[in-house]
Amino acid sequence: MSLTLIVVGVTVMTAYTARIEESDVPPHILSHDAYGKAGSADQDPEDQDPAATAPAGEGNAYTPRRTEQNARVGTLFEKDDSGDHFCTASVVQSPRRNMLITAAHCAFDSSAGKPVDDLVFAPDYREGDEPTGLWKVKKVVVDDRWAASQDEDLDVAFLILQDKDGEQIQDVLGGNTLGINRGFENDVKITGYPSDSDTPISCHNRTTKFSDTQMRIKCTAFAGGTSGSPWLADYDPKSHTGTVIGVLGGYEGGGNEDDVSYAVYFDDDIAKLYHRAQQES
Repeated sequence: MSLTLIVVGVTVMTAYTARIEESDVPPHILSHDAYGKAGSADQDPEDQDPAATAPAGEGNAYTPRRTEQNARVGTLFEKDDSGDHFCTASVVQSPRRNMLITAAHCAFDSSAGKPVDDLVFAPDYREGDEPTGLWKVKKVVVDDRWAASQDEDLDVAFLILQDKDGEQIQDVLGGNTLGINRGFENDVKITGYPSDSDTPISCHNRTTKFSDTQMRIKCTAFAGGTSGSPWLADYDPKSHTGTVIGVLGGYEGGGNEDDVSYAVYFDDDIAKLYHRAQQES
């Protein structure tokens, strides 16, 4: 086991103020039954949000409150928000303050052999409300081995965003740090957007080891659309910042059961990909 490494970027937090600002699944995203959790949930989560310091629960989904931390998680669309959202992404800290993390299968068109070139991100999306608008993705960074063979142990992508009105997304929303080689058992909060819902769901529980390269967790109702959801550990309620130690994906594209999900273990390969994304941003 490698020594624990946490990659930490510079944090600048700004007060988050909400501002009020359906179609087929995109062709490169397969159905939930065909490939993991890109692309439908049928369970209404209860409307509550435990305190950030609450111990890991039983893995039951709930509707999270609108907070600074939750605002860093959002939906991915193609071109604009006139179609369906199909995956989840979140802001991760980077030197240029313009980076998201998600699952590679959300952002790479394996049939065409190239990244999806028209992705947009809607952070804190709820019922059509986009408090900070849409953010355009200008570059998708995946491991070359994922591009060649869709290796499930490399199902992670970093997305580089264009600025918006002269600001980078991390300046507006802050960002979570990236955790490398954190071990397989961690208390985490997962937040994602099922494709058939316009509000997010969250879950608290403890991860377990599935294999030497994959983590597993029990969380209810994480179905199609939740691929790319961040697995957030070590949340600090004072700084509103946590550490992303995984994203929903990997084995079976994140899992073929709504109540059991998977994530790639963030090891040195993911650290190298993160540094490459910084260089290419």
